Amino acid sequence: MTRIIAGTAGGRTIRTPRGRDTRPTTDRVREALFSRVEALLDLDGARVLDLYAGSGALGLEALSRGAQALLAVERHRPTARLVEQNADLLGFAGQVGVHAGGVERLLALGPDGAVYDLVLADPPYPLGEEELTRTLQALVLHGWLAPDALIVVERSSRSPRPTWPPGLEHLDTRAYGEAALHLAEPIAPGDGAAG
Repeated sequence: MTRIIAGTAGGRTIRTPRGRDTRPTTDRVREALFSRVEALLDLDGARVLDLYAGSGALGLEALSRGAQALLAVERHRPTARLVEQNADLLGFAGQVGVHAGGVERLLALGPDGAVYDLVLADPPYPLGEEELTRTLQALVLHGWLAPDALIVVERSSRSPRPTWPPGLEHLDTRAYGEAALHLAEPIAPGDGAAG
C-alpha cells in the first residue's frame, strides 16, 4: 500500500498493483517531487496528465493538493481499473479520467480541447530513451501543454537526462537515491532550442 502524503486526502492509503512490473514512487521521492512542483506551479485548479500512471499515486497526490482534474494513462487494464478504484476510495472519482491504453497512441490524438498544467511522466525504468523522447515530442506537437505547464519525468538516477525536444526547456534535475526527477517547461516558438 502507498499513502497520499498531503492535502485533503493526506495520510490515506491507496492500493498498488501486485507483481514486479510496477515500481511505485517512494514517499520520499513523491514528497520531494511535490515540494519542487509547488515551488514552481500553483496546483490550485490545475489540470494534471499522469503518464504511465501505475496506481495513480502521483496524479492523486496532485488532486489531494488542490488540482482540479486528472487524466491518468495506464496501458495495463487491470492497473488502470485500480486507478479508478483509488480515485473512488479518495472521493476524487468525478475529477479523474482514466485512459487504459498506450501513452504514445493517446498523445497522438491530441488533448480533445483541454490543455494540462502539470505532466507527470514516471515510465518504467526499462523504457527506452527513444520512446521517452517520442512521448515528450508528442506533448509539444499535439498541443497537450498549457503555456506555463510544468513537465516532471522520473527516471533511474543511472539513466541519462531526457532529451528535451524543441519546445521544451530543461529546468532542473535532482537525484534521490535510485530515482532522479527531471523538470522542464514549454518555451515559446523562437525563444531557443532545448536539449
